[in-house]
Amino acid sequence: MKKKTALITFVCLICVAAMAQQPQQQSQSQSQPQSQPQRRRPQIDYNARYAVKDIGIHDPVMAKEGSTYYLFATGGGLSVMSSNDGMETWKFEKPVFEERVASVRDRIPGWAPDIIYHNGMWHIFYAVSAFGKNTSIIGHATNKTLDSSNPDFKWEDQPKIIESIPYRDMWNAIDPNLIVDEDGTPWMSFGSFWDGIKLFKMTNDMSAVAEPQEWRSICSRQRDFNLDDANPGDGAVEAPFIMKHGDYYYLFVSFDYCCRGKNSNYKVAVGRSQKVTGPYLDKEGKDMAHGGGSIIVEGNQDWAGIGHNSAYHFDGKDYFIAHAYSMADNGASKLVIREITWTADGWPVVEW
Repeated sequence: MKKKTALITFVCLICVAAMAQQPQQQSQSQSQPQSQPQRRRPQIDYNARYAVKDIGIHDPVMAKEGSTYYLFATGGGLSVMSSNDGMETWKFEKPVFEERVASVRDRIPGWAPDIIYHNGMWHIFYAVSAFGKNTSIIGHATNKTLDSSNPDFKWEDQPKIIESIPYRDMWNAIDPNLIVDEDGTPWMSFGSFWDGIKLFKMTNDMSAVAEPQEWRSICSRQRDFNLDDANPGDGAVEAPFIMKHGDYYYLFVSFDYCCRGKNSNYKVAVGRSQKVTGPYLDKEGKDMAHGGGSIIVEGNQDWAGIGHNSAYHFDGKDYFIAHAYSMADNGASKLVIREITWTADGWPVVEW
């Protein structure tokens, strides 16, 4: 009953978020309200290169500590699941936060987390926002371990990282992603809509933006200049994730709209750069900062849309983690895990 209650609470929170968002056709990685689905388990062929788990989820990221995998996702207090059998079955853990957090104005964190291990600590970054607005904050918490049975387990809230304010900022402080470059320097990418995806260097302890501050635009799509600055606009891009493979950094982003059930048209685009700061060029050589981006996965007859992905190297394989909207389950958002393969010239392939 605890698992079922947690899942129902999670779905309800996402639906409330999407109801506030739908009138302006905006996307901030929250789910649209759905009619009550007929719950049924699809026929799934599990193997190393194809895995769709019948788990309702949004904005999944993953970590591994010891032999245990952990999923973190959007949900009140930040949802957590764990797997001890190589990502085949998952169980709910307690959320990261069960109470309000002072550093984000006494609100409960809930959006689009990212998790990374750095300098002996686990760091989780997350967004708190008013829906459809860039009144957003990226928060930060740390823990010595992800194992809740360990005596050292405790999520410690840290000061916020950044905040976006309407009519001051043409960016939105949501969807954080962290990467540490080959020199050991941490960088945060983040953002959605407005002027697109931003990147900045962080302090070595990941507690703040490094000084002097240099903010770079690494991905954007054309925006109607007639729109009010407080409007997210129609340059539909969000959810950056940077992965290093070989000589390149790969920037994954989500184009178009999530959170509309069967009407979602979310898709994932990618570009690459030999420097973490970019420019990230697509397969045609177009800069993602100027509208480029090569689509690697999108909706099909079984899945309306797929996006807000993360990407990892675990146990000798590369994995693509995302959520997708199941046509067989009334547009419900489900966890997707796929193996990434690579072309001879170094581009990621996700069979879909």
